[in-house]
Amino acid sequence: MSPNTLARERPLTPLQERFLKYGLDSLEDGEIIELLLSLGLPCRKCKRETKECVEQFKDLRGLLTASAEELEQAGINQRGILYIELMREIPGEFLKQKIIDNPVYKSSKEIFDYLCYSMRDLKKEVFKVIYLSSQNQIIDTADLFEGTIESIPIHPREIVEATVKQGAVRLIFAHNHPSGDPTPSKSDKQLTRDLVFIGNVMQIKVLDHIIIGENRYFSFADTGLIKKYEDDFLNIRIKSVFQAEQHQDSN
Repeated sequence: MSPNTLARERPLTPLQERFLKYGLDSLEDGEIIELLLSLGLPCRKCKRETKECVEQFKDLRGLLTASAEELEQAGINQRGILYIELMREIPGEFLKQKIIDNPVYKSSKEIFDYLCYSMRDLKKEVFKVIYLSSQNQIIDTADLFEGTIESIPIHPREIVEATVKQGAVRLIFAHNHPSGDPTPSKSDKQLTRDLVFIGNVMQIKVLDHIIIGENRYFSFADTGLIKKYEDDFLNIRIKSVFQAEQHQDSN
């Protein structure tokens, strides 16, 4: 069957034509869901499945953040799930390529813009690292650890090993708060302090630790905490050197 024959057998629906002419701004959330499902479902099923999806997921964001199992339970077939998964992955991949192609890291807002879409709706905390060169050029990003909403296991040794393997000398850490509130907890602050200390020992500079919330974020660098932790490390080191010298003099 030729593409032209296929096109004749499956003409655009009025909803599809409206989207092509006026864009997403002309559609309500339910219509966007129907439009998306129309790509993977027979047109006769779209209305029914759209109604079920709106009832279960409430809006487009709920649909796009649903798991494959939840989509299947809502009656979406494998082709429909494929389209939804693709819609979910493409923006994040585009932003990833955009930030890696950007020659130099400039601000926490730039990192937030990249990570927000992929992290704000996660139901578990995910700990990411962005590897950079000595000129702040972004080398790569990686998910290192995943935990529950309450806690996330962090292994500094693995972070150091992965950094050496990447050939990076500077790092930006990021994780999400599923609650939507990016305010750092006591354990977030202790972890960041430990990572800055370890980085100083290994001659790896921690540029920032960014917590992703609901369309907002917290930056340890912007609030001066990274600098504070660096100063704490320097003071401890100076104190230990001074004590060692005193001990030698006493002997």
